Amino acid sequence: MLLKGYFTVEQVAKQLGLSEYRVRELIREKKIRAVKIGQWRIKPEELEQFIKKRHNY
Repeated sequence: MLLKGYFTVEQVAKQLGLSEYRVRELIREKKIRAVKIGQWRIKPEELEQFIKKRHNY
């Protein structure tokens, strides 16, 4: 089932050029906010926030 307005771990991994395992680590480390709806889901605005934080160094 595809939930509108949410990315899957796989989609986020592809966008960031990371492995799915690393994205799950970032979720566990609370660096990317996600909700578990069957599997982890990430709102686009949460992904955008994560990217902005990483580029402000």
